[in-house]
Amino acid sequence: MSGVDTRTNLAGIELRNPVLTASGTFGYGTEFKAFMDLRRIGGFVAKSLTLEPRFGNPPPRIAEVRAGMLNAISLENVGVEAFINEKLPEIPDGVPVIASLFGTEIPAYAEVAKRLTGVPKVAGLEVNASCPHVKSGGIEFGQNPVVLAELVRTVRAATDAPLLVKLSPNVTSIAEMARVCEGEGADGISLINAVQAMDVDVRSRRPVLKNILGGFSGPAILPLALRMVWQAAQAVKLPLCGIGGITDADDAIKFLLCGATAVQVGTANYTNPMAAAEIAEGIAAYADANGFARTADLTGALEAP
Repeated sequence: MSGVDTRTNLAGIELRNPVLTASGTFGYGTEFKAFMDLRRIGGFVAKSLTLEPRFGNPPPRIAEVRAGMLNAISLENVGVEAFINEKLPEIPDGVPVIASLFGTEIPAYAEVAKRLTGVPKVAGLEVNASCPHVKSGGIEFGQNPVVLAELVRTVRAATDAPLLVKLSPNVTSIAEMARVCEGEGADGISLINAVQAMDVDVRSRRPVLKNILGGFSGPAILPLALRMVWQAAQAVKLPLCGIGGITDADDAIKFLLCGATAVQVGTANYTNPMAAAEIAEGIAAYADANGFARTADLTGALEAP
């Protein structure tokens, strides 16, 4: 777009535009190379990584529901070493990769962070403190402020890489959790993760997911996510990455106006592999049409009611 500077700095990570893809919805990036040039987006957050390869929950573990999707895949992944040795080399140069960390115990998070620090193409790390559908670890790390503080403090001590923390919406006060992250040395905050939910098949009288509970994502959670991004922006000075229900450029712009520095596109990737690139172009077009020289100037530009 003519004259619009789309460059974005998210917690020390230089992006060509403010659009990333969300962890778990874009694989390891390699799966989408056939659909679009990854350099059209700011970068992507890879599938959450554990120390060892991890098998997920048994099927059925994904289901379409009204205005969104339920999933209980449970962080199935190839493990950190296979990611470094097999997946990263396939990513084109110049595409910032944010590696997502997960563990069932806090020391495991720190060890994954250590192994990823300094690895070429890894521009930053995101601590998954909020997965809503694993039986051990995950959501409880993001629901208890004392435990969250210990997690962020431990991972921060293990790495000097730019560090984001992905927060759960399943809390009483998102502002309190954001302040915990800021106090323990996080460089930025990603929010929100999926909302814990369930659905039922009335014909079989069974839950639609084998795990019963899953993470609810998609358009229906956008107003909830916007509220939490706005509240976090009032509470901390850290850069925020807004996530939740983004399907087009207008949705993404709402997050920027509410205080997000960047956004992550998630569920929309399943229905349109080009969604993130189209959203990036749409943000630039909006900035151009509304007299903003930089897309970064949209951050926090919400007008008073």
